[in-house]
Amino acid sequence: MISRIAIVGRPNVGKSTLLNRLAKRRISIVHDKPGVTRDRVTVEVEIGDRVVEVIDTGGLGITDEADLDQDIHHQIDTAIASADLVLMIVDAKEGLQALDHEVAKRLRPLKKPTLLVVNKCEADRDEDMVSEFWALGLEEPIPISAAHGMGVLELLERCVDLLPLGGEHSERPALRIAIVGRRNAGKSTFVNALIGEDRVIVSDVAGTTRDAIDIRFEKDGIPFVVIDTAGLLRNSKLKGSVEFYSQNRALHSIGRSDVVVLVIDSMHGTSQLDMRIAREVVDRHKPCVIAVNKWDLAKDKTTTEEYEEYLTRNLPSLSFAPVLFMTAQKAKNVTRCISLVQSMAKQANKRVSTGVLNRAVDEIRNGPRPRVKHGREPKIYYATQVAVMPPTIALFVNQPSYFTPQLKRMIENRFRDLLEVPEVPVKILYREKGKKDE
Repeated sequence: MISRIAIVGRPNVGKSTLLNRLAKRRISIVHDKPGVTRDRVTVEVEIGDRVVEVIDTGGLGITDEADLDQDIHHQIDTAIASADLVLMIVDAKEGLQALDHEVAKRLRPLKKPTLLVVNKCEADRDEDMVSEFWALGLEEPIPISAAHGMGVLELLERCVDLLPLGGEHSERPALRIAIVGRRNAGKSTFVNALIGEDRVIVSDVAGTTRDAIDIRFEKDGIPFVVIDTAGLLRNSKLKGSVEFYSQNRALHSIGRSDVVVLVIDSMHGTSQLDMRIAREVVDRHKPCVIAVNKWDLAKDKTTTEEYEEYLTRNLPSLSFAPVLFMTAQKAKNVTRCISLVQSMAKQANKRVSTGVLNRAVDEIRNGPRPRVKHGREPKIYYATQVAVMPPTIALFVNQPSYFTPQLKRMIENRFRDLLEVPEVPVKILYREKGKKDE
């Protein structure tokens, strides 16, 4: 079992900054605006030879602008209840506040290992102010600066002493699944139905999810990580830096996933934004499932065959992607997504023999030939597979510039059929024969 550390405290004391410092990358959105974090944001962190899960939570005692206070507090309570160790963060710059007393009062009766961490101690004079936090009754305050890394190693050493044994041989999940789509398409509802618990906040309020939230779960003993992301907007409609960072996190999640699930609201259909998401997926050569949500509301007006034809017309770059019709709110057909994702991962990890690849090249070389302009005839000599996830082919040719975008699409489609990976992208690297790859 992996040990868990929950980070709690009032708003704007540096909880998200500490999580990012421990993760050594930007996970939670850090902003001067209070109440940015709403859900439980988790990340696995290596401490020595151990792996622990660190949980960032929303600020206690704040009134949420979208009236999600009850949901946020439920997420905080769940994080504390599931944690083996709690880090209560306070702010040395602002000193002891009434809300700090409220948070400490909430933690003391739990009889759970708790460390009091005094953040924003960037100078000696700040450390001199630590003594006032003894009044919280949580033993010795630990001064750190999450933004600059000062005192963080010492904090980790204290954490290890208080954590139960476990996590020494934790393995990474087999698959990382990014859930992307427009706002209010039902992504968070889908995630909760997929893992079987209310793990992320679901609301009719647009933009409820802000961070990209990694959630570890298992199905039939197989580990997965599903990444719930913020709903995407057109750039012209982004309001403020929080929405900008949320969008960047969502797009970045596509790149760090193994398989992408693009959620479409069946009642609203596709839009320019869905086309943009499809391009992002294709540009990163990620296998993709198109999940048509709220199908119970649309099935009386159209058939699955008609809707698939509609998707092919409007999202032609993902014409090879399988389509899943579901109703996330009722958990209908949701679990089938797992088998689809596993099938696509198997295809994306496929390696083919040299003989199979040579026969595929012969088929393409001897197939329909494009019209030649000004004597610039594209010629294919041979190919070799250089990577998987996605299947990546180095194609040695006479001159890469002779291969037009239309010809490249045709060759990719032919490779997908001939190599028997019909539902995943094939990445092709065009190399001039006899030249070294720079």
